Amino acid sequence: MTVKDASAAERVAEQARQALQRRDPRGALDTLSQLETCDLTPALLMDKALALRMLGDLPAALQALEAALTLDPYDFLALLSKAALVETTSGWKAAAPIYKNALAIAPADGDLAESLRAPVRRAREVVEQFAEALNAHLRQSVQALRQRYAEESLERFDESLEIFSGKAHPWPQQPLLLHYPRLPAIPFHPRTDFPWLGDLEAATPIIQEELKGALADDGDAFAPYIAYPPGAPVNQWGQLNHSRLWSSYFLWKDGERQDKACARCPRTAALLESLPLARQSGFAPTAMFSALEARTRIPAHTGSANTRLIVHLPLVLPGPARFRVGAETREWRMGEAWVFDDTIEHEAWNDADALRVILILDVWNPLLSVAERELISAMMAAKNAFQTDG
Repeated sequence: MTVKDASAAERVAEQARQALQRRDPRGALDTLSQLETCDLTPALLMDKALALRMLGDLPAALQALEAALTLDPYDFLALLSKAALVETTSGWKAAAPIYKNALAIAPADGDLAESLRAPVRRAREVVEQFAEALNAHLRQSVQALRQRYAEESLERFDESLEIFSGKAHPWPQQPLLLHYPRLPAIPFHPRTDFPWLGDLEAATPIIQEELKGALADDGDAFAPYIAYPPGAPVNQWGQLNHSRLWSSYFLWKDGERQDKACARCPRTAALLESLPLARQSGFAPTAMFSALEARTRIPAHTGSANTRLIVHLPLVLPGPARFRVGAETREWRMGEAWVFDDTIEHEAWNDADALRVILILDVWNPLLSVAERELISAMMAAKNAFQTDG
């Protein structure tokens, strides 16, 4: 017997569901057999798979789930059910990639039905177990070879292993304003690309002295760094918006020299003038003292353009303070500057019980030619003119 009328087909489907609720899998299958193959929707194929699983026919149940996924490859329930069935028949390693695919399309935790919370939790456990086990296996497999090159810098390989095993994920550049193609996403750039860093670090005592005066005399000039207007979406900046928990004292701001601040800190200003700052009218450089209050975190964010890089020089470190760019977290150390790509997600913590202050400035990405720098500056200035031209 076959059913072609739509309303009759729906009645048959409801009868099959009722049979399953009565835990009558044979009756459910007999009822579903009345339907044409073309009438079996993903939901009905899921019912068929459940009935077959209740009867212990796991290969046939898996075949029904495959048929459902052929009709809708993004059916979360079918994919999750397939993973669970594969785990039963073939083990957790075989199920892990399927669980991972299911989690990629899973509803948000708050939207999950109560009956799905345990299966989703199991999916995460298996995916994590697989990543941990694969990570350990890969490390052991390459250990002898890696030891052969122990004197070389292998941080990039180590991070690739974490990503390849599934324990970590890539950290791409995510510029808010300009993405310049073919520039590598390097979290912390090698010091050798910036031969002037030593001069900057050697000037730390001079800069600290002028900072001390600025804090004492012009404390009010340290303004909240985050200052969104009313009605603007603040996203992760809610706690810091218009807050002096994170404040700044600008020496240059969006390419404009702040004469009063530079007069207050003349030797710092002169030193900055001698550095290869990213000079772009209306955009760069920006140079400032950045003050973060005790026990305060700057949430994860990205910067405006990968054509420039950011330099940090610590000036006041009352205790531990951390900084993360992508997968790499470092501790600030007095007298040590670093250069990083702020279009890669980064965040900062002042874990100490007192104020932390660093000097921040931006320089050109050294992989850009002089011609590229000039053209980029002209292009960005032209965009500004276009937007302001009435």
